[in-house]
Amino acid sequence: MAETDVRFLKSENYVNRELSWLEFNYRVLSEARDKSLPLFERLKFLSITASNLDEFFMVRVASLKDMVHAKYEKPDIAGLTPLEQLEKISVKTHELVGVQYSTYNRSLLPALKQNGLHLVTSHEELDEVQGGWVDQYFKENVYPVVTPMAVDSSRPFPLVYNKSLNIAALVRKKGGKGELEFAMVQVPSVLPRIVEIRTGEEKTVILLEEIIERNIKSLFLNYDIVSAHPFRIMRNADLTIDEEEAEDLLQEIEKQLKKRQWGEAIRLEVEEKVDKRLLKILRKELSLSPADIFEINGPLDLTFLMKLYGLKGFDHLKAPGYTPQPVPALMNDDDIFTNIRKGDILLHHPYETFAPVVEFIQKAAQDPDVLAIKQTLYRVSGNSPIIAALAQAADNGKQVSVLVELKARFDEENNIIWAKKLEKAGCHVIYGLLGLKTHSKITLIVRREEDGIRRYVHLGTGNYNDSTAKLYTDCGIFTCHPQIGEDATAVFNMLSGYSEPLSWNRLSVAPIWLRKRFMRMISREAENARNKKPARIIVKVNSLCDKDIIAALYEASCAGVQIDMIIRGICCLKAGIPGLSENIHVRSIVGNFLEHSRIFYFENDGSPEIYMGSADWMPRNLDRRVEITFPIMDEKLKEEVYHILDVQLKDNVKAHILQPDGTYEKVDKRGKELICAQETFCQEAIQAAKAEKVKAEPINKRIFHPIESHI
Repeated sequence: MAETDVRFLKSENYVNRELSWLEFNYRVLSEARDKSLPLFERLKFLSITASNLDEFFMVRVASLKDMVHAKYEKPDIAGLTPLEQLEKISVKTHELVGVQYSTYNRSLLPALKQNGLHLVTSHEELDEVQGGWVDQYFKENVYPVVTPMAVDSSRPFPLVYNKSLNIAALVRKKGGKGELEFAMVQVPSVLPRIVEIRTGEEKTVILLEEIIERNIKSLFLNYDIVSAHPFRIMRNADLTIDEEEAEDLLQEIEKQLKKRQWGEAIRLEVEEKVDKRLLKILRKELSLSPADIFEINGPLDLTFLMKLYGLKGFDHLKAPGYTPQPVPALMNDDDIFTNIRKGDILLHHPYETFAPVVEFIQKAAQDPDVLAIKQTLYRVSGNSPIIAALAQAADNGKQVSVLVELKARFDEENNIIWAKKLEKAGCHVIYGLLGLKTHSKITLIVRREEDGIRRYVHLGTGNYNDSTAKLYTDCGIFTCHPQIGEDATAVFNMLSGYSEPLSWNRLSVAPIWLRKRFMRMISREAENARNKKPARIIVKVNSLCDKDIIAALYEASCAGVQIDMIIRGICCLKAGIPGLSENIHVRSIVGNFLEHSRIFYFENDGSPEIYMGSADWMPRNLDRRVEITFPIMDEKLKEEVYHILDVQLKDNVKAHILQPDGTYEKVDKRGKELICAQETFCQEAIQAAKAEKVKAEPINKRIFHPIESHI
């Protein structure tokens, strides 16, 4: 890089990835604190922050601890060593947990009670009637399931499973003789954690651990209970797999999954009022430092709030549900292949239904003219109709090749099950390229037609998961463009036979040359700006933490390129810094749906190019994964995709704007028309489907206004 560009690489111009992620979780938490939202939606957002934090510790914090153990001291792009990162993360996460429980105790609990739902915070507050009901529930439903575990010279400290909720107790033999002993009960995950107390008109619920704690004396009959408190630990869940040494990748991952339950303990959550003697035992047995301990003012593991959200009778405290709408281009009597031949079709989920993607594969499975189906699967739903269709296609004698990514984090077990099922059905199952995750979302269907073989392709920004397609915002296209069909074939040949084509037509594939393509397009905009030509970049991704990409964006900003970025999560770039990034504007949208689509707009001297794909701007996506970025070629579809970006850039309800100091602030909307991008897309999808329905009705069935009927 030229000497003038060295300043763009200085560590002070970058934000640490982990601290940026914590800022994102604060943005999610801000939704839980937003009193303008329906109460149960706020519960849901608080639950999401807890779930996010669990995964953050199991993967990111665990990885940093591994680095410290290995004495790895190389600083990150922000100049922080792994140890320095852990120190800053500890401070920030303790602050975050404090805000979580302040929100829960001071805001949400009183609001729930005001709205007719009382959540018992301690079994000690139960009245006599409620206590009797709870004790009977314990006797009939809990006692047969739980297992008390004592620790003494003959019984070692029990294995405490990752993320399990437990009650630790100090006990002493009856009669007050003998030393204090440690005992433990695991709160059984097979039982509902939220239990409704059916003793009065008011809806009252209690947590399962409170019921067990109230009745713990019946589990240790020969002991006096000195103290008892819930606790929960987080373990290192980052799999370590040596693919080159593994004879069978599937077996190796199965073996590593079992180890996940007893990886190194990295976080301990305990009640704030915990007996210090009990805490000392837990610390010693789990080898934890004070920074790893979180003393909690409230119930542990706030993910239970998602179950609370599911309670019946509180729909008035939830946001109205949204039903994904039909895709206008497919609202006719033609089959899906005929419709794709008419022209490329854009899909925008969850505003438009994911059903056509499922139908695409189901139709191909049944169609006698379809010769082959090839697909990549990263994460699929628990009872996936796509898996069933692929199995049926193989049963119908079609060539079915499926790449199942076994290394999709926390879906490994699920994907192993699907892989075995597909193999049994006769599909050719591929486990990907050595050392790379296959993260691309592509389906290729090869069909025999009157004028020869035709290839139909679906490309997307999200997973082939019919469940998350109702919750995540993603885009995709159907096309039968010959050049994309050729590229799709090349992708699958590369994945199954390690044969990389000499050139590509339309698709850009990582790790081969996607990075270079992005760098060239950013540089082209910078050069156009220097030459006073139209230059602009709009990017929508989940995360931005690639140093080379960020340096190129800084250079483009200094050249005069206007850069707008919609980044949901991690952003290691600093925005609005004079002489560095004054032309870069970053916003994050946190709404009812999880923003997940990746869209890239380059002005290109007045001939805009728009791309979509599976890759974020992160080193792992550009260098260590198989990713696909595809162009939007149809001019009408280009306008539609630009409209998606434009509406998100106008959002002043759910958008948080990145400030030069690294914090995020909500848009000041005083005196402005309120624009919520997600609500806008919902309404537009409803209107488009209605208009298409009217257009498709026979003329004699349409309803005319009286004045029209006289004309």
